[in-house]
Amino acid sequence: MSEIPLPHRAKRVVPWWLLRHETMLAVILLIALIVLGGLNSRFLTLDNLLNQGRLTTEVGLIALPMTFIIITGGIDLSVGSIVGLCAILLGYSWKVFGFPLPLAICFSLLVGAAAGFLNGIVITRVKVPPLIMTIATLALYRGLAEGISQARSVRGYPEWFYFIGQENLFGVPAQLWLLLIAIVISAIVLDRTIFGRTLYAIGNNETAARFSGLPVDRVKLIIYTLSGLMAGLSACVLVSRVTTTRSDMGIGYELDVIAAVVLGGTSIFGGVGTIWGTVVGLAMIQLLKNGLALTGVKGDATIVVIGTVLILSTLVASSLQRRREGV
Repeated sequence: MSEIPLPHRAKRVVPWWLLRHETMLAVILLIALIVLGGLNSRFLTLDNLLNQGRLTTEVGLIALPMTFIIITGGIDLSVGSIVGLCAILLGYSWKVFGFPLPLAICFSLLVGAAAGFLNGIVITRVKVPPLIMTIATLALYRGLAEGISQARSVRGYPEWFYFIGQENLFGVPAQLWLLLIAIVISAIVLDRTIFGRTLYAIGNNETAARFSGLPVDRVKLIIYTLSGLMAGLSACVLVSRVTTTRSDMGIGYELDVIAAVVLGGTSIFGGVGTIWGTVVGLAMIQLLKNGLALTGVKGDATIVVIGTVLILSTLVASSLQRRREGV
């Protein structure tokens, strides 16, 4: 009597969500929270966490459209300079030009959108690479901000203007509500709309997207304009929070924004990324900064730690990508 062969052992399949970059990053964030909370009792208090949400709003608002841009394979290094330019024009249009403050806010947002539109129109029409174009406008917009301000600041805004930057709404910082609304809208646009699918198509293969009849140039123009608009909104929130306007506002924002987006799993080569990953990346960077500061780590060492985390995250993302391709 022949022996009946044993059935082949079923192949072990890892749940797809465990292989996602966002899941791994969330686990790392949870571990970091537990460790830093154990080192300092103030770290995990509600007041401290809400305050960190307040501080991350300006960078977070810019990181959302930056996610769109990087998914298409682009980059925008001018966002920090747009923040400085919009902040200066907000203050000067109100104080010097005599605009009513609500009109000055709208003017500042319009300038931000126009700055982003200029980036987009040159990138799409003249075919200048995004890296080169936005490096040029980084210098241009910062120079304009410094030239207009002449190293002078603007203060003395009316009390109502400070609400969005300093007050709470239902126990939560007012600007954090603004960020949460922007996150939900951005996530829906990216995950549930044709516009979002077009971004992924452009990032995966721009030439194929063009031959498929997708409006590649129009979509790029929209996202760069949106990036400038959100930088202008970030400037308004920042001025409201710190109560003054200076030309050096927003310096270094572009690096924080790009670090959060890439840390969140968006591929710098395009075609891959999520809003939720960007949100986790933002939270990780801000909470690491705060937690390390509370435990007595100096600023230079904090930068080293965050850089190390970014490198490790990139390595993990590459490993997970290869794992997914092999499954």
